[in-house]
Formats: sequence, C-alpha cells, structure tokens
Amino acid sequence: MATATIGSLLLSSDDPARLAHFYASAFEAKVETTGDDGTGYQVVNLDGFYLMFDKRDDVSGPNGDGARTIPNIEVDDPRATAARLDTLGAGWISPLEERDGNFFGTATDPDGNWFQIIWISDAEEIRMGPPASTCSGFAVRDLDEAERFYRDVLGMRVLRYPMGIAGVRVTRQTTVMVYPKDDHRPATFTVLNIAVDDLGKTVDDLVGKGVEILRYDAFTHDERGIVRGGEGEPDIAWFTDPSGNILSILSV
Repeated sequence: MATATIGSLLLSSDDPARLAHFYASAFEAKVETTGDDGTGYQVVNLDGFYLMFDKRDDVSGPNGDGARTIPNIEVDDPRATAARLDTLGAGWISPLEERDGNFFGTATDPDGNWFQIIWISDAEEIRMGPPASTCSGFAVRDLDEAERFYRDVLGMRVLRYPMGIAGVRVTRQTTVMVYPKDDHRPATFTVLNIAVDDLGKTVDDLVGKGVEILRYDAFTHDERGIVRGGEGEPDIAWFTDPSGNILSILSV
C-alpha cells in the first residue's frame, strides 16, 4: 500500500490573493483562508486537491522557469475552461488541442507558472481500466437505468467497463463501482453520502428532476426535507436511486 499522498501544491507569489483569485475564477472554485484570524494561506480546493498560495521574502517576480513544474488539472469542459482563461488574460504555451478524443492545453498564470488543463475521453478512461485505489460498490436492479440516473440526474460521469460493471465518478478522487443483480434488494441504510457546496440548491435541482426527498420520523425536516445538523454537524437530505438504494447529500 502507498504510504504517502500528494494532496496540495504551494505557490509563492508577490500577490498570493491575486493568484488565488485567478485559479478560483479559471476553475470555478472558491478561495478560502487558513487560520482562525484569516491571515494564513489562501487556498483553492480543486475537487480535493488544494492549491495553496503564500508570500515569501525569498520569492519575488515572475517565474522564469515555468516548464520545470507543470501541474495537470483535469477539467469537465476544456473549451469552457480555455475561454475563461482567455478572459482572465492567461498566456498559452500550447493552446488547447484535441488528440485522439482527449484535450490538452498548457497555459501560464499571472506569475508565469505553467499549468496544463486536461480532459480524458471515456474511451481512454475505460482503456486504462477500473480505479486501482480502494473503492466501494453496490448493486442495482438495471445498469442502463442506473447509468441514466447517475449521469443525467446527479451529473456524474459513468464509465461502462467491459466486465459488465459501471464506475460512477462521484469526484475525481472517488469512484463507486456499480453492478447489476437480478434479485437486487436495496439496503435499509445509506449506501452513498455525497458532499455538496449548496445543499438547498441541490435539493431544489433534484426535486425539479423528479427526485423525491425522503423524510424519516426520527428526524425533524424543514420544508425542503433537509435535516439541519446544528453546531458542528452537517445538514443532510436523503433520496433513492431507481433501484431503491438510499443516497444522501450533505453540506460541506
């Protein structure tokens, strides 16, 4: 088993707030600041990978050797991302291009740091096989029905592997394996918890797509069906997929 994980990248800058705003705007993320007093690092969370920005006395001016370290940032819509980068005034080392159904482009941020945006096609993802990391899985009644729900209703990427299972990409770090079972009986407990930024909006979106929010006698629900967690606890709402598997969405 691996004994180390790369979870963040620190970029030093004369103006870390400006640099953080650039990446947050380019990749539709939020800027947060570490430390209770708001004087820590500027942080942009890219789907579980953290770009951190600080100011150092021994680092100033533009990066004169951007090719030495190039973060690869996987995006959902490479053309839309490239358009945002153009609006932000990013420079292009290698403009966005399609190669065998995949997209790659190398750009520069305001400090001259290079980064690459990437989109890998379903065919290439499937060719590389299921995730090698630890993952959970659960059964469904019908795989085609499940694919439509997780892709079209929940907006997740679904990869159909040759062995007759599907990988539901909850986030880029989390894939759940889903497999068909003729005599499937859904569990009476939650099989998947999905963290979201705006729980109220997510509930409204799901209801608008015909999803019913579950209500349990043991909890007090608001008018949307959300259970408010209170101090230190997440707000949460439950619903089911077409196979009756119980899922939840919870605030982060």
